[in-house]
Amino acid sequence: MKPIKEGKVREIYDNGDSLIMVATDRISCFDVILKNIIRKKGTVLTQMSRFWFDMTKDIVPNHMISTDVNEMPEYFRKPEFTGNSMKCKKLRMLPIECIVRGYITGSGWASYQKDGSVCGIKLPEGLKESEKLPEPIYTPSTKAEIGDHDENISYERSIEVLEKEFPGHGEEYAKKLRDYTLTLYKKCADYAYSKGIIIADTKFEFGLDEDGNMVIGDEMLTPDSSRFWPLEGYEAGKSQPSFDKQFARDWLKSNEHDWKLPVEVEEKTIEKYLQAYRMLTGTELQ
Repeated sequence: MKPIKEGKVREIYDNGDSLIMVATDRISCFDVILKNIIRKKGTVLTQMSRFWFDMTKDIVPNHMISTDVNEMPEYFRKPEFTGNSMKCKKLRMLPIECIVRGYITGSGWASYQKDGSVCGIKLPEGLKESEKLPEPIYTPSTKAEIGDHDENISYERSIEVLEKEFPGHGEEYAKKLRDYTLTLYKKCADYAYSKGIIIADTKFEFGLDEDGNMVIGDEMLTPDSSRFWPLEGYEAGKSQPSFDKQFARDWLKSNEHDWKLPVEVEEKTIEKYLQAYRMLTGTELQ
């Protein structure tokens, strides 16, 4: 079998009435696939997504069918696919990345310093770097092809983008995406906080199933799609240590490189992924 689509990190295989989504051990930063392999990373992504999908299925359906390779074609019953593969429903994906920010950091902090806003949303004066926002904000973006950058857009623009692809449904779908995104974030961020992790921001992707129902797909609240900070030692006014690939991003920004991390940064990165998995799920990665 060959993938029908390859993303920065995932490979997708057609399984007739379903898809097999494989999270590889590749890592991307700044929309570039690095020359490194982060061992076990794909398994962390798949198993963490499974954890959150199970927790939030009362809010919105998800695309997960199974992560057991014994329920997949024989081709996937190999060590290299065990743990990092998910059998999923086929969806018609919506052309919006649903980003939610609960704390001001990263590109949001840079924007706020310039004009007091993030993605066109005016925020209170006097916020510090990494400070918790009064309320989480929804800042959608368009989906970019590999090598291109996603484009932040306004909520109003998201209606136009959706209307173009789904005539008569733009406003309805935009509202659902915003409401689901904020509801999911609030529930999961509260849970993570109780386990010692701050979810500073994250992104979700949604699609429509064969009956036209909105379903969350792709990955969910992983170290690749989110900023996870340790609650212990958190203090607004500075950048925070993280459990996600921000550690790798920071190294790339501070060093000359050819889009390749040194071995010690590889090892530190997977340590952070595994620590986040243990804290959130209460179990060791199998």
